[in-house]
Amino acid sequence: MSGAPTPARLDPTAFRALTFDVVGTLVDFETGILDFLRPWARTHGLAASEVDLLEAFARGEARYEVEMPDRPFRAIVRAIYRDLAHDWHVPYEARDADAFADSIASWPAFPDAVEALAYLGEHYVLAAITNADRFSLEAMAATLGDPFDRAFTADRAGAHKPARAMFDYALDALAENGIPRDRILHVAQSQYHDIVPARALGLTTVWLERRHDQDGWGATPAPQEAAEPDLRITTLTELVTLHRSFGPV
Repeated sequence: MSGAPTPARLDPTAFRALTFDVVGTLVDFETGILDFLRPWARTHGLAASEVDLLEAFARGEARYEVEMPDRPFRAIVRAIYRDLAHDWHVPYEARDADAFADSIASWPAFPDAVEALAYLGEHYVLAAITNADRFSLEAMAATLGDPFDRAFTADRAGAHKPARAMFDYALDALAENGIPRDRILHVAQSQYHDIVPARALGLTTVWLERRHDQDGWGATPAPQEAAEPDLRITTLTELVTLHRSFGPV
């Protein structure tokens, strides 16, 4: 999906806060999605590849984040399941949609996330800016070791990224706590949800390319045009290493 990471060209010690996308950046939602949908597809005898399933999820997510801006993430996941069942001619059962939404609580952390967040939390205010709802984020945060000092969720903002309202909600709150946007470093894997809109708002960005060794965009909607981040990394450990290279703050 991309070439080699760009050389580090920013001083991470110049920032007071790290803001994170969570789903796809810290929590491996593609593994979580496939852990549910693989057996579902086998049970119903579907000729659907993993790529098919992930891209169908991405299409549904992009649709319902616009159509249902005030609905929680779990409701969006239920609506995505309804579309999956319709598109693959599987009888729809509300309990199956509920089970798909409930599976969010078991989506795993990326292997590098917990240790890296524990280190970064010693040096920064850590904030989640996520399209997840409060209930979903609570489960994800527990999986990640409860690293966040602040949490900004779509159900509170009444909007989903990439909508500017989601970012304004979080950035305004951080500014009220004495952290202006030029002291914020935004870390995310989604060009569509995060890097493109964050760059448009003048934020310094780190693109954590979780799919750097895979083709396509997977379960993340494709951007109309990708934005160049200030830094590209393929693991969160690289950000820890960069911070350590600048010595004590």
